[in-house]
Amino acid sequence: MTDTTARSALVVGGGIAGPVTALALRRAGIQATVYEAYSGGDDGVGGMLGIASNGISALDVVGAGDAVRGIGISVKSMVLQSWTGKRLAEFGTMPGLDPTQTVWRHDLSRVLREAAQAQGIRYETGKRLVTAEEYGDGVNAVFEDGSTARADILIGADGIRSVVRGLIDPSAPGPRYTGLVGIGGRPRGRISGVPLGDTGIMFMIFGKQAFFAYQVYQDGSVGWFANLPRTEPIWHAEAQAIGAEEWLRRLRKIFAEDRTPAPAILAHARPEDLIIVGGLQDMPTVPHWSRGRMVLVGDSAHATSPSSGQGVSVAAESAVELARCLRDQPIAQAFRTYESIRRPRVERIIQNAARTNSHKAAGPMGRVIRDTIFPMMIKFAKPDRFAWQFAHRIDWDAKVH
Repeated sequence: MTDTTARSALVVGGGIAGPVTALALRRAGIQATVYEAYSGGDDGVGGMLGIASNGISALDVVGAGDAVRGIGISVKSMVLQSWTGKRLAEFGTMPGLDPTQTVWRHDLSRVLREAAQAQGIRYETGKRLVTAEEYGDGVNAVFEDGSTARADILIGADGIRSVVRGLIDPSAPGPRYTGLVGIGGRPRGRISGVPLGDTGIMFMIFGKQAFFAYQVYQDGSVGWFANLPRTEPIWHAEAQAIGAEEWLRRLRKIFAEDRTPAPAILAHARPEDLIIVGGLQDMPTVPHWSRGRMVLVGDSAHATSPSSGQGVSVAAESAVELARCLRDQPIAQAFRTYESIRRPRVERIIQNAARTNSHKAAGPMGRVIRDTIFPMMIKFAKPDRFAWQFAHRIDWDAKVH
């Protein structure tokens, strides 16, 4: 590869990391076009997501922070409870930091796409990548519909089952099953007679058999999700085939003994409210983030399980750091620097999330130990113990060395 400075980019994937990457590249003076595999919109697709203060800061760098705040609900604290209703711990927002924002994935995808298009970034839909090859001083992408596109570089923002990752390294590992199944619920009307709590609190409940979390909205409706321990993996299509009515029946049975609002929330839910995710996955480590003129960003490089609460945030950070590196360095050097900056941080976050998953899937003895030690751990924990995640900031103006 002739090691030149990037002036144009093909961004494969138009979900979350794709538009943020395109916005960051534009600020770095690199023209980017986003190629999305699906032809239609993604209204109603995906569940509840959290964007931490470090993620909001990265979105501010590319001019999308306020748009995301506009669709989010600020979480001023997170309350941890046991299945008996006992409060185990409470985490407030660290001083000087933005509160976490909870959003629905389809809303987030929409506002990021709108922010990118408002800055003149072109979106091409119905463009499912088949292969890509380098040619002299650029890369050529071939899509399923037979069309092609060329640019100086190609960036894979195509998620945990990335096609680009396989093109960079055919022997790259696939996603790892976390031992948990994810089911979510859309808000549906007010739930009367149940003490649900403040709209600014996210309640995280370590249930007797499974994990349950919920947040109350201004109108009294509730958004929620559950993580169910399961030894054998069950992927999205298989989980969908079981059907929403059966999942709702199982959820009501699993949480029936919990002395928390979970049973009442599930009694109020309807099958059409459910978001069936299936087995939750992560990517502990991806050996190669780049090859030649192709590079990965977001979940394609470092997917963390939802338990981290950092998936969107670290994707936004990586998009910004990649753009900074490409602004200041030739392509090959920029890719190496980008990976060296990002890999230690994201893999540490992935490991932390894996430990959280083990708490969610604890057995009878594990639950007793967890519920005993959690309050003591939080009582004696210093706030700066968590600062490395949430207080992380990227100085856009600093030159990358």
